[in-house]
Amino acid sequence: MDREQFWQLIEAARDQVPDPDDAEAVARRASALLAERPVPEIVAAQQALWDVLAESYTNPLWAAAYVVNGGCSDDGFDYFRGWLIAQGREVFERVTADPDALAEMPVVRTSAEEWCELECEDVLGIAWSAHLTATGEQLPAGAFTITYPPLDPAWSFDFDDTGEITRRLPRLAALHHD
Repeated sequence: MDREQFWQLIEAARDQVPDPDDAEAVARRASALLAERPVPEIVAAQQALWDVLAESYTNPLWAAAYVVNGGCSDDGFDYFRGWLIAQGREVFERVTADPDALAEMPVVRTSAEEWCELECEDVLGIAWSAHLTATGEQLPAGAFTITYPPLDPAWSFDFDDTGEITRRLPRLAALHHD
């Protein structure tokens, strides 16, 4: 399974759940669909997932996650990116290119009004769960590697700096202004 097939899996899962904004439901459905595939594809899906996660490992996106979720630890950033993956390829690519575009999403607007976090740890376990379902065993050791790119030093500032966040992510800052 390559990245294209991985995104097709996510889209198929989104199409098959009652509410595609429900990232946990998307993750469960994607895992179920993946479990029906040959075991080597399941293992390869883990690498495709981690490649997508590495692609989205950027300071601008981390700052946006910090604003959207009212803070964002290392694990929180992983879970936010899991949620973002569950939104599908088009949204993922738009938001990784322009994190401030999150402010246009109805689900983000709703989360700002209701003060709910946008995260989905379950997306990170899609291949793991599928492999366990299909084989009764955990993914084999060494099933994936991940190399995160270096973070942009130009974005190395305190994300609690409201002025800097407002300058760099104006739409999100306006949406989440107290």
